[in-house]
Amino acid sequence: MDASSSHPTAPSSLPLQDRVAIVTGSSRGIGKAIAVHLASLGAKIVINYSTNGDQAELLAQEINSSSPHSDSLRAITVQANVSDPTHVKTLFDVAERVFGAPAHVLVNSAGVLDPKYPSIANTPLEVFDLTFSVNTKGAFLCCKEAANRLKRGGGGRIILLTSSMVGGLKPGFGIYAASKAAVETMVKILAKELKGTGITANCIAPGPIATEMYFSGKTEEQIQKNIEECPLGRLGETKDIVPIVGFLATDASEWVNGQVIRVNGGYV
Repeated sequence: MDASSSHPTAPSSLPLQDRVAIVTGSSRGIGKAIAVHLASLGAKIVINYSTNGDQAELLAQEINSSSPHSDSLRAITVQANVSDPTHVKTLFDVAERVFGAPAHVLVNSAGVLDPKYPSIANTPLEVFDLTFSVNTKGAFLCCKEAANRLKRGGGGRIILLTSSMVGGLKPGFGIYAASKAAVETMVKILAKELKGTGITANCIAPGPIATEMYFSGKTEEQIQKNIEECPLGRLGETKDIVPIVGFLATDASEWVNGQVIRVNGGYV
């Protein structure tokens, strides 16, 4: 048995050891699970939140207290609205200042979905504006900043969460799916524009995942229908998503670039 296999949890064996990862929308739901997972791979985490400050602080405490070095800062929180370019710039500024290095990884998990699931004909203009402001403009601003500021020469990773609803095309999801479809198109082009930087750009498109955002506004009948539509007979969980994000964040994923990976149990 070689030294590396005899000490699988040694710092040198962690694929993201001391790399800085910015995870937007990470105070709860999928984003929170992603932050915890990337920290377990050795990353230093910037936990971004818009309104859930208390939850973000609890998550930072959880990650920092689990560090093998009690004096080592592994996670910080930064309040920022991803649809505001000044706020997005601040995310990267704080990451670089606190951790003393440019970020390697950006995971954009921030997103909104109208729990009323209106048809396109009945969607208020303000709902359209908010959805595209956060989901599409937010992704654009994060991509723009990351493309200019992530570590170059290897290990730079842009990972955006979209939705399998881009393929599912269910009534009531018109504006949401459209906002995510725009992001998927943008990322495929961004990956080509980043030629020569060593930075990759990909999307992960979850199906129905049992989070607070998913359950909001849904009836038991709707939930059961989603379960029945999945070949595996259950809702997805955050644990189904985070290993894929973890893989894309590491050097092992270098040859995966400009892709949309649907993670939905066969739902779509």
